[in-house]
Amino acid sequence: MKNLLLVLLALLPFNAFSAPESMPDRVRGDGPFERLILRDVIIVNGEGAPPVGPMDVLIEGNRIVQIRNLGLLRPVPESKRIAALPGDQVMELDGHYLLPGFIDLHAHFGGDAQGVSAEYVAKLWLGHGITSIREPGSINGLDWVLAHQKRSNRNEIAAPRIFPYVVFGQGEDGPFLTEADARHWVRKVAKKGALGIKFFGAPANIMQAALDEAGKVGLGSAMHHAQLDVVQWNVMDSARAGMTSMEHWYGLPEAMFVDRVIQDYPADYNYTHEQHRFGEAGRLWVQTAKPGSEKWNQVRDELISLDFTINPTLTIYEASRDLMREMNADWQKEYTPPALWQFFQPSLASHGSYWYDWTTADEIAWKNNYRIWMQFLNDYKNHGGRVTLGSDAGYIWKLYGFGYIREMELLQEAGFHPLEVLRSATYLAAQVLHMEDQIGSVRVGKLADLVIVDQNPMANFKVLYGTGHFKLGADNKPERVGGVTYTIKDGIVYDAKELLADVRKIVRDAKAE
Repeated sequence: MKNLLLVLLALLPFNAFSAPESMPDRVRGDGPFERLILRDVIIVNGEGAPPVGPMDVLIEGNRIVQIRNLGLLRPVPESKRIAALPGDQVMELDGHYLLPGFIDLHAHFGGDAQGVSAEYVAKLWLGHGITSIREPGSINGLDWVLAHQKRSNRNEIAAPRIFPYVVFGQGEDGPFLTEADARHWVRKVAKKGALGIKFFGAPANIMQAALDEAGKVGLGSAMHHAQLDVVQWNVMDSARAGMTSMEHWYGLPEAMFVDRVIQDYPADYNYTHEQHRFGEAGRLWVQTAKPGSEKWNQVRDELISLDFTINPTLTIYEASRDLMREMNADWQKEYTPPALWQFFQPSLASHGSYWYDWTTADEIAWKNNYRIWMQFLNDYKNHGGRVTLGSDAGYIWKLYGFGYIREMELLQEAGFHPLEVLRSATYLAAQVLHMEDQIGSVRVGKLADLVIVDQNPMANFKVLYGTGHFKLGADNKPERVGGVTYTIKDGIVYDAKELLADVRKIVRDAKAE
């Protein structure tokens, strides 16, 4: 999701959005260490391999340098272990699961509209095991995002790695009128440090020129195919022109229309009226080609042949199918600051707050929407297509970190095996960032970006939520178990629960003001 000012690219300026304050210097996290040994972990490597363990893992500085299988005999013979040297840091983690750091490919820092600080956002990410983010629009300003990227790279702040994309045309007074202007802008932002471009729509010749130039200078590309331009330019147009990924799902059903060209909008539809916009979006998938039909398969197969990535952000629309669930989610009370809570309320001014008169019929339409959408995603994955995870949190009742874990659950609902979900969250996402040789899986030689949890996420993704998993304990009393135990980013060990305690304090302090 985007601030409406940025969705209506051709109509409104970019410089109307204020960035949050810069993050404070890092005071949390220990390391990196000369040598860090993780004892007795069960590894899920992120590439699709099943869990294996117990294992000892040796990290030197910020790199994994040794992984050793200990076998099942107990006690473990010392000859099998990685020997600890004087001064080594050793973490005893018997029964814990070790996963690659999670990668959120649609992660906004938020801003003044939501009233949240960058520290609040980044600690929620790290507290949920997210060690890398793609900032898809740099709405706070490319300079602001680049400054935080550099500070994160130097580990001066408690934040994930940051991969900044920038909204097409950001910094310009209006839409591009010539192909030369579009190409010049692409070269300019590439030189400045952007790693990719986020599109919403533009005339076809401008899109083609910008994508061609992006390919020449090595920039990634992503697109929210906004309804304002989707009739002229859908997902197939993007993929054929060299686009590398799509956000959400807009433009995909339109690429599979067989008995129409334009969505069946009611006569009183107004895109600026957000209940119209999102209400009718929930009635779109039923208008497209049937699953398994010739058109469905043709679009699916061509997109896969073009190595096109789908980053669906299922989580961000979930309130559309069950508003009460999202409003009353377990984490809202302790983790949602007052300003963000207010931003989520029905409002004609706040983007994504479209609950003007949200009905049972609207929710049922969205439930049907999800069924077909999920079927396409599972089909796409099963035929070799790349599906990744993004949260787009900060809108529509979704909190940072929590929304990302919910995305895992939704992909499992779509038919993904938990191992397939984790592969999408890590290794496949690293491919999108062209970083699969450095992050995205647990392998010797890769950076030490890791997640440690004392429960089995393969059996239940809920154990990754900051609020943990609610269950009945052995003493017949309800309890909460799980939550990420440690997040390791660049060899620095963060106590995830300590980070989340910091966030709860931020929220309490805001409520006390």
